Amino acid sequence: MTTDRPTALTPTLPAPRSAPAAETTTAPRRGFLAKAFGITAVLSAAGSALGLLRDLLLARYFGANQGTDAFLVAWTVPETAAPLLIEDAMSFLMVPAFALALVLREEHPDGPDPVRQLVRATLPWLLLALTALSLGAALGAPQLVDLLAPGLADPGLAVTCARITACTVLPFGVAGYLAAALRAHHSFTAPAGIYVAYNVGILGVLLGCQALWGVRSAAIGVALGSLLMAGLLVVPFLRRLRSGRAAGGRRARPALVLIPLALLPVAAFTLTRQAQVFIERFLGSALPPGTISHLNYAAKVSQLAMTAAILICTVTFPLVARALAAGDLTAARDRVEKDLGQAAAVVLFGTAFLLACAPSVVALLFQRGAFGAQDTAATAAVIRVYSFGLPAQALIGVMIRPYFSLRPVVRRAGDPRTDDGGRRLLDWYPAAAMVLGLVVTVAVGLLATPRFGALGLAAGNAAGITTTAALLLRGLVLRGIALRLRLVLGGHARLLAAAAGAAALGTPAAGLPADPLLSTLLGGLTVALAFAALGTGLGAREVRGPVLAVVRALCPPSVADEGKPPHGR
Repeated sequence: MTTDRPTALTPTLPAPRSAPAAETTTAPRRGFLAKAFGITAVLSAAGSALGLLRDLLLARYFGANQGTDAFLVAWTVPETAAPLLIEDAMSFLMVPAFALALVLREEHPDGPDPVRQLVRATLPWLLLALTALSLGAALGAPQLVDLLAPGLADPGLAVTCARITACTVLPFGVAGYLAAALRAHHSFTAPAGIYVAYNVGILGVLLGCQALWGVRSAAIGVALGSLLMAGLLVVPFLRRLRSGRAAGGRRARPALVLIPLALLPVAAFTLTRQAQVFIERFLGSALPPGTISHLNYAAKVSQLAMTAAILICTVTFPLVARALAAGDLTAARDRVEKDLGQAAAVVLFGTAFLLACAPSVVALLFQRGAFGAQDTAATAAVIRVYSFGLPAQALIGVMIRPYFSLRPVVRRAGDPRTDDGGRRLLDWYPAAAMVLGLVVTVAVGLLATPRFGALGLAAGNAAGITTTAALLLRGLVLRGIALRLRLVLGGHARLLAAAAGAAALGTPAAGLPADPLLSTLLGGLTVALAFAALGTGLGAREVRGPVLAVVRALCPPSVADEGKPPHGR
């Protein structure tokens, strides 16, 4: 497939180039996907648990005040660098690039290794750019803090923390690059463990030095954790690189051609998506002290449901990228439709749980030390409003990966270069959709914040991201992945109805016990049973299949079956 020719604007879909390439697009054994998802889920859950412990300690030691607000403004640097360099942009660019290199390796087994050629052509320039960005962020910390939060009560502390966290840019970028390469090789263990290493670094410094350095200890821990992330991936990456063929010398004909400008739409989308946080911090800095902290704690809890949903496409993204690299759009479409349904099921269940149990969850997790009952009530209210945007957040994470995979940062050396302006314009569609979503976010925030405070900011976030998700669903079809929208939207409607019913039943159940733990358990159990029953009854296959599998596993064989002879005798 020619990566410069998006198939959305051509009358026919490209065919795989050769039998070996076509074979790479076939789905791996179910056992492989299950094992990869299991490893990723366990390590990601461990990373999320450590991240939650980190937030619990921040709340316990420092509460929600002008000091935590200053640190969280400084944390905008790694919060922006992480999606740009680890989770989103770097993955969108480099997983398809390595997938194409692997397809070319299989098509031409006797030639120089395209994977090594790709590394040699991209990694040195990446290290140089990351070093410059890290230095620029450190030197421009005062201007950055003033731009992000002009009404901050303690800008000096925020500047100090921002200069410390600026060190994360380089190791974040290295970690994102190495993780993308490993995932393209279907190696998921080390990439899934990077946030475990990251949070271990933060917790170590926070526990040992918070009394001496105050909230600055959290910033130093962030810098240390980023170094541990990158260090975790170096050995597995080198092992994979050495297992390939020799590059064939410096004069070997390159199998891939870089398209540097392809990174601009990806970076633009990621930065505009992250701008939702900038808007919240900017508007929230004019509200009473602690507002930014309430928004941060609410976002961290809310995102747990979204993160669980995104794990699905983290494992399947290399499969989609490999299918697109070989021109098999049918396999890519089927995989994306399945990912959309599974991600929607997970995130809507999590949304129903948060709507029902937000007060008890926040009280159980945070209400101790400097974090009081008033902080619990404010954070829980924000979580409930945030929850309305969680499905859109998860679906965007699924849709954007195949969208950018159709025009990766490299193309085959033998493919002609095209300059179709219409196709290039489509590259910017996600960023334009995100800009329109930001307009909605700002409009709702400005209208609602004077009356509702932090709840108005959360409502703007949910409205804006939902607008973007609706636009991206249409954009994916324009790009060339012909989703069966009636099928996709019908399945989502069933899941949405099940989630609404589960939340309606779980809310009064969670309100019965006064103890936060009992309230969370009773409300969560009610939501789970209601979601399973309603989803099965409504015919949502993402719910019905697992429920019936559990029923078959738990129920003994029927009396009628007991007398039958074993199969094959």
